[in-house]
Amino acid sequence: MAFPDRIERTLQLAHPPERVWAALTTAEGLGTWFGNRAEVDLRVGGQARLAWDSGDTAVLTIERLEPPRVFGYTWPIYGLPEGDPRRTYVEFTLEATGGGTTLTMVETGFAQLPEAEHKAAFPGNTDGWTRELDEFVAYLDGQA
Repeated sequence: MAFPDRIERTLQLAHPPERVWAALTTAEGLGTWFGNRAEVDLRVGGQARLAWDSGDTAVLTIERLEPPRVFGYTWPIYGLPEGDPRRTYVEFTLEATGGGTTLTMVETGFAQLPEAEHKAAFPGNTDGWTRELDEFVAYLDGQA
């Protein structure tokens, strides 16, 4: 039985690509909408470290960087034990539009999981991206 492997969201943003790019790739941006604190080594092979007030943390490994168009990284899969080598790949693509930016976010890699792990990770990340992208828009709009 094949499991869904892809989460995709597209947003129409009333901000220029450079502003959207900064929100995605800087410590100030990521540490506001995607966590409570962040450190970013913005280069392929570099890492972004996110921390939340809850004590949760995440380490993103930057895999693709084409400023200001493409930002891609791998990160741990929700629900797997710490140190598990399996990762999903997240890619943000920015396209300038008439007064703003079309942002597409795609996360893949869930099909590598057995059924029980998939049942936790895929819906968890699907819901998580809805919340996080709402926070992303609020941050861009100056409400965060």
